[in-house]
Amino acid sequence: MKKIIIDKDLPKTLPLFLRDRVLKNGDKNLQASKNKKGEYEFFTYKQVYSEIIAFAMALKNIGIKKGSNIAIMSDNRREWLITDFAIQTLGCADVPRGCDSLGSEIRFILSFADCETSFFENEKQILKVLENIKEVPLLKTVILYDHLTEETENKLSENNITLYYFDQLLSKAMQEFNQNPEEITQLIEKEMYEIQEDDVCTIIFTSGTTGTPKGVMLTHKNYMAQMSAAYNFVPGKPGENWMTILPIWHSFERLAMYATILIWNCIAYSKPIARTLLADMATIKPHRMCGVPRLWEALVNGINQTMEKKGGITLKLYKFFIAVGIKYADAKDYVISNIFSAKKRNKFADFMRGIIPFLALFPLRALGELLVYRKIKERFGGKIQYVVSGGGSLAKDTDDFFRAIGLPMLNAYGMTETAPGMAFRDLKHPQKNCIGDLFPTLEFKIVQESQGQIVSKEPLAYGQKGLILVRGANVMKGYYKRPDLTAQIIDEDGFLNTGDIGLISEGSMLLNITGRAKDTIVLSGGENIEPVLIEQAMCVSEFIESAVVVGQDKKYLSSLIVPCKAALIKYAEDHGIHFSSYESLLKNEHIHNLILTCINKLVSLEKGFRACEKIYKICLLAKSFEVGKELSAKQEIMRFKIRQEYKDEIEEMYA
Repeated sequence: MKKIIIDKDLPKTLPLFLRDRVLKNGDKNLQASKNKKGEYEFFTYKQVYSEIIAFAMALKNIGIKKGSNIAIMSDNRREWLITDFAIQTLGCADVPRGCDSLGSEIRFILSFADCETSFFENEKQILKVLENIKEVPLLKTVILYDHLTEETENKLSENNITLYYFDQLLSKAMQEFNQNPEEITQLIEKEMYEIQEDDVCTIIFTSGTTGTPKGVMLTHKNYMAQMSAAYNFVPGKPGENWMTILPIWHSFERLAMYATILIWNCIAYSKPIARTLLADMATIKPHRMCGVPRLWEALVNGINQTMEKKGGITLKLYKFFIAVGIKYADAKDYVISNIFSAKKRNKFADFMRGIIPFLALFPLRALGELLVYRKIKERFGGKIQYVVSGGGSLAKDTDDFFRAIGLPMLNAYGMTETAPGMAFRDLKHPQKNCIGDLFPTLEFKIVQESQGQIVSKEPLAYGQKGLILVRGANVMKGYYKRPDLTAQIIDEDGFLNTGDIGLISEGSMLLNITGRAKDTIVLSGGENIEPVLIEQAMCVSEFIESAVVVGQDKKYLSSLIVPCKAALIKYAEDHGIHFSSYESLLKNEHIHNLILTCINKLVSLEKGFRACEKIYKICLLAKSFEVGKELSAKQEIMRFKIRQEYKDEIEEMYA
C-alpha cells in the first residue's frame, strides 16, 4: 500500500484556500476563456482574486447577506468561478444547476432552497422561471451573465424582480476596487475570516436518478478534507493546463475545479462537442482533463469509426497495434505485480506469467507508439499526461483502449453526498478492474445486505462483497430541510450508506465496485443480476449505442437497445437491405437478429457471464437517450424514468 501524504497546513475554508494559492503563486494563469472573437484570453490568479474581492463587494452593496442561499443556473464558464468564490467569501452558500435542467426543476430548486437571488446564464434559463413565476415567490433579484431582450427585461420588471448584469456589476466594482484596493480587500477578507469550516458552502441538488432531487449540503470542511489529500491522486506542476468541459454544478467537476487550484493549474473552458473540443485542445494543449464514461466511450467509438472509414492496411494496422497495446499492458501488470485481487497474490508467479509476453511484445509496443499511439494522443493536444473518468462506471473496453495507447485513465468513485471523492486510481500503478485507493479522509466498511437493506452492521472480511458504508470528513452535513431523508442514508454512528455493492482487497486497500444495490435485478427464480456489467458488455458492439437491461421478477432478462444509427444504416446499405425509413429498418427481422446475435456473443458463458444473464428478447428504439429525459446531467441512465417512458415496450417483450 502506497503512503498517502496529508497536507495539514491548508486553510480551513475555500476562500482562504484560494487566497493562500494566490499569495504563493499569484502570477500563474488561473483561467483561459474565449473572448467574443473566439480567441482564448488568460487571467492570472492575482487578477481573478481581485475580481472576486471586487465582485463580493458589489454583491454586498446590492444587499446580499451572510447565510443566504444564492442560486447559479448556468453551465461552466469563467464567470461561474468568480461568482462561486464571491458568494462563499460573504459567508453564503451557492445553489447551482445546469442549463439542461427543466423549468420545473429550476423553479422547484429556487423555491425549496429559499433563494431570493439567482444568477442565470442567459435568456433561455430565465424564461424557464417566467413560465410559472408564481412557483418562485421568494425570487427578488436576478443577475445575468448574458444580456436579455427588452421584452424579457420588461417581464422581470412587471413581476417586481430587480435585474443586474454580471459584466456591468463587475466593471463598476473593479473601477471602485482599483481606486482603493487595500481598503476593499481588508473589508472583504475580514468577512472571509469569519467563515467556519462547518458552514455550508454549497447545496447541490441531486440529478434525480432516483426521484425528486434532494439538496445535498456540503461544507468547507467537506471540500478541504479532500484537498488535503488530492495531490496524491492528481499531481501537476504550476502553470500547466486543465481542460474543463463537464457541468460545473455537478460535484465531480466542482471538485476538479478546486483540485486545479490546489496545483496552480490553469482552467481552460471548452464544450463536450467533438469538433469544438478537439480544436480547443490543439490551442490549449492541456495536461489533464475530466470526463464522464460516456464521453470517453464516444471518443473511442469516434476514433474506431474514423479508422473503419479508412479501411485497408491502415485499419488492419490500427486494430493490430491496439490489440498489441492491450496485451502488453496486461503482461506488464503481471511483471510489476499490478493485478487487482481480493486476496494476496504470489508476486513471483505473476512475474513468471508476464515476463515472456512482456519481453516479446516490447518491440511491437514501441513500434505501435511510433505508428499509432502517439498520433491518437496528439489529438488531445500533444501534452496530455492523464485523464480522469468519474460520475459512472467505466466500461472495460474503454479502459483497455487507454491502457493500450499508454494514456493513464484515472478512474474515480464518489457521490454528491461525499463531496464527492471516495476512491481514486493511482497514477503510477493504475490497476484495471477496480477503482483504486481509498480516500484517507474516510473510514470504509463493507457489510452484509439483502436487496439494498443492511442485514448486519458488522464489517465483512477483506475480499467479501457487500454494501459500502463510509464515515468521515467528506460526508455531507445532510439534505436541506429533509432530516427524514438524511436519517435514511446516514445512521446513528455517522456511516453513510452509498447504495453501492463492492469489496476491499486484502492488504492493498483497493476498492472494487460490482454494482448498485437498488439496480440489482432479481429474476423470478431468485437469481440476482447486476445490469451495469451486462450493459457495458453489450455496448462494445459497433451497432449498439445504449442498452438498458430489464427483467425484475421475470423468468429471463430482456433489453431496450438504442442502436448506433450510422453503423446500422451503413450495414443495411452494404448488405442490400432496403428500407423506407430508419424506423422501418429497426423492424427488419434481419437487423433484429443481427443485434441479438451480437449480444449473444458478447454476453455469453465464454465471456464469463452466467446462463441467467443471457438476454432473450430486445426492443430497438429509434431515438437516442437524452439528458433530462432518460439520462441525468452526468449522463447516467435514470432507470425509473426509462421504466416509465418505455412501459409498453417492456411489457411487450414479456407478453
